[in-house]
Amino acid sequence: MGNKTLVYKQKVQDNLNEGYKHFLRLENAFIALQKQYQFPINMDNFKTIVDSIEYLAYSDQIIYRFSKLQDCMGAKLFKSVLLYEGENVNKPFLDILNQLEIIDIINVDEWFEIRDLRNEIAHDYEDNDEIAINILNNIYKLKIDLKETLDAIANLVK
Repeated sequence: MGNKTLVYKQKVQDNLNEGYKHFLRLENAFIALQKQYQFPINMDNFKTIVDSIEYLAYSDQIIYRFSKLQDCMGAKLFKSVLLYEGENVNKPFLDILNQLEIIDIINVDEWFEIRDLRNEIAHDYEDNDEIAINILNNIYKLKIDLKETLDAIANLVK
């Protein structure tokens, strides 16, 4: 293994560690909420979550960590994986995603769903309970895909 490959492998590992940190904190916030609420949540559950400082903090943590995880993966981890694989990363992001799909790291359609949810979070959702409920429920559903992607990358660089 060349020196450059070792450097790229370390970069993947560093980005992967950051991704797992965000995922673990996201997962722990869900675990804390699930002691009281079953997902998917409904409007009644959401109203009691918002009325509780503790549970509201957990829901905010979920949204924040999901956003950080998606950013970490999309902005750093994916490119470092392709560099490790000896690929050129000076190309459009869609080409990067397609290359990751070829090596069985992601599903491009699922990634766009994750990215769209991240973009929805970036807009002001706090005044619309329905959107906020939808965001939390979708994060709950999509966190499995994020974990599988992190695990696939971890297996690649073993």
